Amino acid sequence: MNGHNWLVEQFEAHRNHLQTVAYRILGSRSEADDAVQESWIRLTRSSTGEVENMGGWLTTIVSRVCLDMLRTRKSRREELATAGEPESVADHQDGSDPEYEALMADSVGNAMFIVLEKLNPAERIAFVLHDIFALSFSEIALIIGRNEAAARQLASRARRRVQGAESTSETAELQRKRELVEAFLAASRNGDFEKLFSILDPNVVLRNDPAFAPVASVPVVRGPEAVTKQAKQFTDRARSMATVLVNGSAGVIAGLMDQPIFILEFTVVDDKIAEIGMIADKARLHGLDIAALTD
Repeated sequence: MNGHNWLVEQFEAHRNHLQTVAYRILGSRSEADDAVQESWIRLTRSSTGEVENMGGWLTTIVSRVCLDMLRTRKSRREELATAGEPESVADHQDGSDPEYEALMADSVGNAMFIVLEKLNPAERIAFVLHDIFALSFSEIALIIGRNEAAARQLASRARRRVQGAESTSETAELQRKRELVEAFLAASRNGDFEKLFSILDPNVVLRNDPAFAPVASVPVVRGPEAVTKQAKQFTDRARSMATVLVNGSAGVIAGLMDQPIFILEFTVVDDKIAEIGMIADKARLHGLDIAALTD
């Protein structure tokens, strides 16, 4: 068997699975067909001599194609015409492959597709690949160009939205956390260290990032007094800092949105700031989902 025929055989052996993955991600039979066809083209242009798991490798390829298609769809601000009522896939199969029909019959329902349309491309890919196809976060990270922790956060946030978990109580919890973070930042800016002390947990821990040179020698700071002392050192810098959403939760950014110097993540327990984590490493910053806070 020559190389081309071997590739054809391998691809056809996995075609139904690739079709299922593409359909569940995109919600459109015709777009899924396009994604599978593009995957075949990329396969023929790739070196597969060292590929040990062809099925996994092809799943990665078709997922990246779908991610590109989702990004294009978003950038053009186009609504998928069939988002509210996904195309029937039963008519697309000739009945010769029961496994394929079973997979597609179990496909995501209409309500799910409507929610998926509200997710950003990376969230959608992370959720579908992990929660439906059980890919690991390390595999998903390679597909979406983020780190493993970011892939996990994206899937978690998408899962909450799909399950309708953005409840009133969660909204209130985020608002309270935002108020504490803003109070922390305001107190740091104004030198109001009595106020700062009052919102810190008695056992508060500040974990510095050695990638930020001014604190590289002090990786961990414990207790309100020590945390307040470090805040005093950054009073001037705090004037140019702002509250933001970091992986869906309230945090603080130093620097510009697209060029952060560092990020502060906060853990709140019993209406007190219990832990502050600094992220200054460029690779870790790149993996964060940072967005402006809106009222």
